[in-house]
Amino acid sequence: MPTIDPKRSTLVVVDFQDRLMPAIAEAETAIANARRLLDGAALVGIPVVFTEQNPKGLGRTVAGLPTAGHPVITKQTFDSLPAPGFLAALAPAHAVVVVGCEAHVCVCQTVLGLLARKRQVYVVRDAVGSRAAESKETALRRMERHGAEIVTTEMVLFEWVESAEHPKFREVARLVK
Repeated sequence: MPTIDPKRSTLVVVDFQDRLMPAIAEAETAIANARRLLDGAALVGIPVVFTEQNPKGLGRTVAGLPTAGHPVITKQTFDSLPAPGFLAALAPAHAVVVVGCEAHVCVCQTVLGLLARKRQVYVVRDAVGSRAAESKETALRRMERHGAEIVTTEMVLFEWVESAEHPKFREVARLVK
């Protein structure tokens, strides 16, 4: 897979929800990195889609990740693809950059579903979480084995701007300092 094309990528934020996050190992780090990606996406014009698993039971997306202006897909399935409106919210030719929780459940099943549909998928390892580190690492290995690229927040941000000559380079660089 080549670097992430900023003109052909969408950020998908999976299930960073109020009642789920207290159980997630290193949740603060995952949320902070997801926020950096949201801010970077806003700077360079990357579309964003949120999902919320059973929001009546797990609450809404955490306040630190503002959903305003973006589609929020509610779902009962762990895989986001069967949820009404999810696939329609993704541009057909876009690669999908995925962050969220839990890495071994909703993130993994969504990623495997996207890969089965021949989508390019990038999973941001420092912006996904699970209750147990072992579950997260196992999920990352599984997704990679099936064709997902495992990347970091900084990799994504700098691939989105492509060059220090990008007009938003300095603002994006400040996101990682």
